[in-house]
Amino acid sequence: MFFYSTEVTSSHISSDSPLFQRTKTAYELIKDQVHGNILEIGPGEGYGLEILSKTNDSLIISAVDKSKYAIQRLKNRFPNANVIQQRVPPLSKIASNSQDFVIAFQVIEHIKNDNYFLEEIHRVLKPSGTLFLTTPNANRSVSRNPWHYREYTFEELQKLSQNIFKESKVKGITGSDVAMDYYEENKKSVAKILRWDIFKLEKRAPRFILKLPYEILNRFNRTSLFKKHSNIITNITDKSYFLTDKCDENTLDFFCELKK
Repeated sequence: MFFYSTEVTSSHISSDSPLFQRTKTAYELIKDQVHGNILEIGPGEGYGLEILSKTNDSLIISAVDKSKYAIQRLKNRFPNANVIQQRVPPLSKIASNSQDFVIAFQVIEHIKNDNYFLEEIHRVLKPSGTLFLTTPNANRSVSRNPWHYREYTFEELQKLSQNIFKESKVKGITGSDVAMDYYEENKKSVAKILRWDIFKLEKRAPRFILKLPYEILNRFNRTSLFKKHSNIITNITDKSYFLTDKCDENTLDFFCELKK
């Protein structure tokens, strides 16, 4: 059931496709760069690791995820990988200076102690090792997400990363016309739902109270959007999102390349 949560982007649910393709883009961006020992934190069902391993079949893979279901899927999919079930931080079962690359796509916003999280990644990276990280642009969020401890502006993310890593590059992932059409339709649809929130609970209620109604309404919204705008959604692919050197009002996600 974990993979039917709207917070875990599914490769099998049609209404999740825009977000799945957006996440997939990040793996396509790095697939020709990673080599040696790699660790992915929060790989979910493992579609990203599959993209990377198809490009380079000599990768030595480690994966850490909190979900028991995800771990079983990963073990079946990557029988030779070092697959670890635990919450992070810490990365207690990963040795210091052991990884050439660490991947954490759409993860840091879920971490309560983000500074410790990055410190642990820094510890396990080899000298000159690289962390690839993505996270949503707070200025582009259409509603509060109770699964996120926080979301970041460009300035906040840059400051956090520069405090820990020797080199920090923060770029942007934005969308083509069809991808941004979906974003705007989603934004309008969410705004209609939030009109019923007369007590502003979306902003004021504790995270744990909001999680269940958020799941129900988010799934309803995505399904409704697919029925109304399937012509848009079915035309969105990973090529509908692209990397830009500059982060601006069109940035959907931040894409970080951080070197130890």
